[in-house]
Amino acid sequence: MVNKKTDEATDAFFDAVLSLKSREECYLFFDDICTENEINTMAQRFAVARLLLDGGVYADIVKKTHASTATVSRVKRCLKYGSGGYRLGAERLEKK
Repeated sequence: MVNKKTDEATDAFFDAVLSLKSREECYLFFDDICTENEINTMAQRFAVARLLLDGGVYADIVKKTHASTATVSRVKRCLKYGSGGYRLGAERLEKK
């Protein structure tokens, strides 16, 4: 478990996410809970992470994802020093 403070509301939120059974249910849930920009930002960061994990270079990643170099740097720091969530998600997606 990540060494961060948890609370009932956050636990309930993550339990709700884990209960979703399809991509369509995810679209419905996240459409209500996030703005379109928030969803796009999270999706962009995950795309950047996947490209970095595949050995991509900044210039190509910026061109392909339209992410800023600051975003690419932030994601790269998370891959190096973070909790491993990007890597876990990318690895599980590859196995599908």
